[in-house]
Amino acid sequence: MSQPSDTVMPAAMDAKTGPNESPAVAGDTGFPPGADPSGVEATDAPDAAAEASVPEAAGTDTAGTDTGGSAAPAADGRTGEESGPGDGQPDEPGGESLHVREGDIAADYLERLLDILDYDGDIDLDVEGDRAVVAVVGANLRGLIGPDGATLDALQELTRLAVAQQTGIRTRLMLDVGGHRAKVRTELSALGRQTAEEVKSSGSKQSLRPMNPFERKVVHDAVAEVDGVRSESEGEEPSRRVVVLLDV
Repeated sequence: MSQPSDTVMPAAMDAKTGPNESPAVAGDTGFPPGADPSGVEATDAPDAAAEASVPEAAGTDTAGTDTGGSAAPAADGRTGEESGPGDGQPDEPGGESLHVREGDIAADYLERLLDILDYDGDIDLDVEGDRAVVAVVGANLRGLIGPDGATLDALQELTRLAVAQQTGIRTRLMLDVGGHRAKVRTELSALGRQTAEEVKSSGSKQSLRPMNPFERKVVHDAVAEVDGVRSESEGEEPSRRVVVLLDV
């Protein structure tokens, strides 16, 4: 198994971590509250513990659209973000696409990390639209997800940094562990459609709970499927939320 050079390892994880211990918690990751994922999304860059100086992908959050660096990779089709730096890159010599290469680098990084932490899991690679999608599949992976996906979000950012160190290009690779993002996407899609129908029927706007960029993008996409209503994001992180209202 190849091992990536200049591997970025989370400061909060060490080789003594066992399969029943969380390798990181929301407070250990070096990321401020509200950092994403998704998506999915523009997040604050990790601190020096990540041993990398790759800049964060820039993104903006506009009405009906959350963008970012998660799905950043990025969750969100699209998995939580709009186009960002590194998208639309031409195929490399030999016909290997950039996104396929990103997935391979991420797989090497994650395989080494799983070995160090003594976690068992298979790694699935795919390309969805304009991003690489990497999924760690297996049992007893909750420690890599963390409360509300906080550890997963941090791990996704670290994986992106490891990839960017080798490609020289910021990436919007999306990482999922144990089907967490897929489950969240399904739940939030249903919430978005239900809220849109309620607003369409009552005529009164509704504000949803604060969400990260990945989650907001999923809701925006679901609302967009219902005629007569629209959605926009209001507030500042980490309290930014989706508002659904009539499209008049």
